[in-house]
Amino acid sequence: MASAQTQPIQTTDVLSVEGLTTSFLVEGVWKPVVRDVSFTVAPAETVAIVGESGSGKSVTSLSIMRLLQADTSRVEGRVMLGGRDLLALPENAMRQVRGNEVAMIFQEPMTSLNPLFTIGDQISEALLCHSAMSRADAKAETIRLLEKVRIPSAASRFGEYPHRFSGGMRQRVMIAMALASRPKLLIADEPTTALDVTIQGQILDLIKMLQDEEGTSVLFITHDMGVVAEIADRTVVMYRGEQVESGATADIFHRGKHPYTRALLSAVPVLGSMQGRQRPLRFPVVNTATGESDIPAEVADTVAATPVLQVKNLTKRFDIHSGLFGRLTSRVHAVENVSFDLHAGETLSLVGESGCGKSTTGRAIMRLIEPQAGSVLVEGREVLGLDRRDLREMRKSVQMIFQDPFASLNPRMTVGAAIAEPYLEHKMGNSKQAKDVVADLLVKVGLSADMAARYPHEFSGGQRQRICIARALALQPKVIVADESVSALDVSIKAQVINLMLDLQQSLNLAFLFISHDMAVVERVSHRVAVMYLGEIVEIGPRSAVFENPQHPYTKKLIAAVPVPDPDRRHEKRMVANDEIKSPMRPVDYQPASTSYREVGPGHLVMADR
Repeated sequence: MASAQTQPIQTTDVLSVEGLTTSFLVEGVWKPVVRDVSFTVAPAETVAIVGESGSGKSVTSLSIMRLLQADTSRVEGRVMLGGRDLLALPENAMRQVRGNEVAMIFQEPMTSLNPLFTIGDQISEALLCHSAMSRADAKAETIRLLEKVRIPSAASRFGEYPHRFSGGMRQRVMIAMALASRPKLLIADEPTTALDVTIQGQILDLIKMLQDEEGTSVLFITHDMGVVAEIADRTVVMYRGEQVESGATADIFHRGKHPYTRALLSAVPVLGSMQGRQRPLRFPVVNTATGESDIPAEVADTVAATPVLQVKNLTKRFDIHSGLFGRLTSRVHAVENVSFDLHAGETLSLVGESGCGKSTTGRAIMRLIEPQAGSVLVEGREVLGLDRRDLREMRKSVQMIFQDPFASLNPRMTVGAAIAEPYLEHKMGNSKQAKDVVADLLVKVGLSADMAARYPHEFSGGQRQRICIARALALQPKVIVADESVSALDVSIKAQVINLMLDLQQSLNLAFLFISHDMAVVERVSHRVAVMYLGEIVEIGPRSAVFENPQHPYTKKLIAAVPVPDPDRRHEKRMVANDEIKSPMRPVDYQPASTSYREVGPGHLVMADR
């Protein structure tokens, strides 16, 4: 029966998906999570499947590749590749399809690469599995592939292990492995989500270049509308397991018909849209049922003249010990002579790529890690010399919100108990008063008081982040350090949480130290911006000055790398060098050169050349 079903059918499309429906077995009942999805991918075409978490986009790609667990999943419909229905193929035939005709790259390359084997051996193995060639030929072809994906000194890095590569370089290795057997179709499932913006730009350019050279079709899975605009010829929009709209990417962006499509696009921050504005701007609130949105209001000017937080020459270095006797061999210069002020009612954003020192700066201010030198004043009081009791009192004034709200909440505590805990620990009131405070805070962050009895797993990611904000507010702080606090959230939820933070800033006169790598969000929420590179602030100034008149080469590079959610601007040349952020590791006796800044405008400082 299977052989009759798998006779080739002539088609011009590389991939044709018809009525794809995927169900999971939950407590003995089949629950559909993807319903009746249909689309095609033509030769050398890029089709993007876009949607937020839970939309079914990744399940769709795994269903096409038949990578779901067979006994707990059921896939129906037709998936035609080269005239054969992949869903009807026996498993041994499907194994030949994977890697030979269809290849896949995933979001986190480190989990896709075996840490016990060199990257050269892993790519060579893929070549040997799918083609008849000698080991010597496989090695030569592996080096050619590594050169093709722009791995520097490819021949010398053949024998290195995955942990020796950065995230961007590991993703390049995964692309080389995927292209090893010259597949007709490359499925890329969120391949740039975990990467910094400049590295993301390099990977997108690489995929487009390889597509032009090899003629490979690409099915690109993402939640990032900027990436969609930059790379996709056609787009499929998914919402709650259903395909709500599909068409040419330009039509989706400019003439989207479905309310969810319009809501999704309205929530996307567009770099450059703040030009001419002096103060932060809320995101529009969009009704996903109608697609209608309100006109966002610019926030009022609440910035106080007196700083609430003063940081001067903050320095943090980490010792690296190695060798048989654990000898001190080098130091990571994570934060080097960082200085800035933060005023009540103000948002100062610290931006930069992974490893630049922005999160370490936030933790050093809180004394979650101890800096080697510098000064941190909170309301005029020095923090770095405080004993444990006084430090505990200081932390009432400075609170922190982290990236992953689920990891920040105890799964065994109700959210009411989690919010009340710091209030009671600091003896700010009794249990009855704490209950009233919790109810008030839940309402303040857009939830309801009766949610206090629930547990963290009963909330969505956006709701959990609201709970973390409520807990931070329990101590009535003056400053909140928000460390990548919205980066893990879907675009529409991110917009809601940012609006909440701006509203709270207005009503409570909060100061935010907003740590982020998302330049488009930073432009929207900031009064001032400080750009960090290799542990140092290289540029700081009013948001409008830094974004509209960037002076430091690294600031220009960061801004140029941001994908713009406008398909009409796709052909604009990206001015991003094909390199990665350098290592802040230095010899033990290394002494950094002294830093000085030149003022290029009112309050706009740029690091002078050294």
